[in-house]
Amino acid sequence: MKKFTLLFITLFPLIVAAQNPDSVWFVNNYIKKEVSIPMRDGVKLFTSIYIPKDQTEKHPILISRTPYSVAPYGAAYRSYWRSYMMRYCREGYIIVNQDVRGKYMSEGKFEVVRPFNPNKKTKQDIDEASDSYDTIDWLVKNIANNNGKVGAIGISFPGFYATMVALSGHPALKVVSPQAPVTDRFFGDDDHHNGVMMLMDAFDFQVVYGFTAPSRKPSVNGALGNLKFDSQDNYDLYLKMGAMPNFTKLSGDTMKFWSDMMEHPNLDAWWKARDARAGIKNIKPAMLVTGGLFDAEDAYGAWHTYQALVKQSPATNSKLVIGPWYHGQWASKDGTRLGNVQFGSNTAAYYQDLEVPYFNYYLKGKGADTLSKATIFFSGENKWRSFSQWPLADIQYTPVYLEQNGALSFNQIQTFAPSFDTYISDPAKPVPYTEKVHAYRTREYMDDDQRFASRRTDVLTYDGGVLAEDLTLAGPVVADLLVELSSTDADFVVKIIDVLPDNTTADPITKYPMGGYQMLVRAEIMRGKFRNSFERPEPFVPGQTTQVKFTLPDVAHTFKKGHKLMIQIQSTWFPLTDRNPQQFVPNINKASDADFVKETIKVYHNQSKIILPVVK
Repeated sequence: MKKFTLLFITLFPLIVAAQNPDSVWFVNNYIKKEVSIPMRDGVKLFTSIYIPKDQTEKHPILISRTPYSVAPYGAAYRSYWRSYMMRYCREGYIIVNQDVRGKYMSEGKFEVVRPFNPNKKTKQDIDEASDSYDTIDWLVKNIANNNGKVGAIGISFPGFYATMVALSGHPALKVVSPQAPVTDRFFGDDDHHNGVMMLMDAFDFQVVYGFTAPSRKPSVNGALGNLKFDSQDNYDLYLKMGAMPNFTKLSGDTMKFWSDMMEHPNLDAWWKARDARAGIKNIKPAMLVTGGLFDAEDAYGAWHTYQALVKQSPATNSKLVIGPWYHGQWASKDGTRLGNVQFGSNTAAYYQDLEVPYFNYYLKGKGADTLSKATIFFSGENKWRSFSQWPLADIQYTPVYLEQNGALSFNQIQTFAPSFDTYISDPAKPVPYTEKVHAYRTREYMDDDQRFASRRTDVLTYDGGVLAEDLTLAGPVVADLLVELSSTDADFVVKIIDVLPDNTTADPITKYPMGGYQMLVRAEIMRGKFRNSFERPEPFVPGQTTQVKFTLPDVAHTFKKGHKLMIQIQSTWFPLTDRNPQQFVPNINKASDADFVKETIKVYHNQSKIILPVVK
């Protein structure tokens, strides 16, 4: 039996390789090595290395650090032949994957978004940047036939670790690509948007999936949550669960990051220390920041990581590529569509044709760096555009005003008496984030049809009429509302929508009726009590008009001639986000079910406006 097991382990890579020609080539041309690399404090990090057998030239190293496992462990090969990563293999890269500290087979204590420490003085002063430095140093000194040049890449949480690799300062590091990088979990990542809990993503990821469970002894099995939900209707399930303390009870005592978040409802030192941008200074490697316009998990990180590089590390050679993608779609085989919206070409393949040559130039001296500073796909017109900077220098920030009878106007109308629209926001019947019933949060909601919301009395809808010419937006959108509340707090969701002509034909694949389709282009939420300060929230004064102003993530979209620009405003977006009790509570995470109240909200015409970044 032991002999059979040994024979199976020996032959397993060859069995796997029989799947297709690329797999056969990979197994025949690469060897796999597993090592535990010592860090400066003595902790060892499990690392899986795929090394070309070719000895005719020296090879660059491409590293990815992950909390999601470097599996498969043992003799089996990771199936790079199933993705565009095979292109790096064909180029002869040494491919390195590492379990980060405290995850899977690596020793040590795991910490979610471990803060960057700029003042490391002893061997015990570690962070993800120091772990990256020690890993790179070991690799270039111990892996035979490497050319002394290292690159790093990662999507989502591995994107955060890629940013930390860039902060390592190791001289062998030449190029890094943080892709949809976790950046600021208070303002714009999975957990929060502008301090508002992204309820489904945060709870599912941290508690149900168990990602933030404490470190265990090294194991090939991850720490998983113990919760099991049978419901196929997440709206109904989360509504019945009620206030946030009911969720916290289910998290138990082991989900430290969840528990910590419950104690930090406002922007404070705890959150600021976990902003990945804090250490972005004097970055030496070339940077390729990648993200998606329709990334449901992180439409924030790529834009803001790039902006931090431009502002805080201006000498760095930084590039930005943003396409019409869901989370990680640029690494897939199909970038032609998201849900019912088509993009006119395989945008994922387009991106991959940019990324691989970029890495080849910096790690192999092959070709040239011809990539523009910003390469951005514009939905609506379905075209790539290249720019020398982002945000653009020649943007005309143009207000469009909310007017009576659901109208939008680019001209502020002079009136003698104030007027307003009114809706009643009921947290017991919140506005759903999508029309269909789902068990889990969808990625397609980012460009979904909003007609279901237009039909609700607790959603205000403003229509600009048929456009006589194309309207192109490029950059951040600012919502500037004048409101009046009957209570002391509320959330505000602002949606930018492209309404397709009534004669638009049905989608040929989904068969969805596209005539009059209200395509979500961008939406964002703001917790009203943070309107003046995210550090020091303030209640509203009932019956008093108050300004609520906030910024939506960048837009790159063309509203075509014959389409309509639409704006929607609402105060719930469930269960995508948690519910506001709608009366001021210092810590909503500690609110009770009895704290939730109905509220009448007025949005004033003519003074409420959405400021658009118009390309002229």
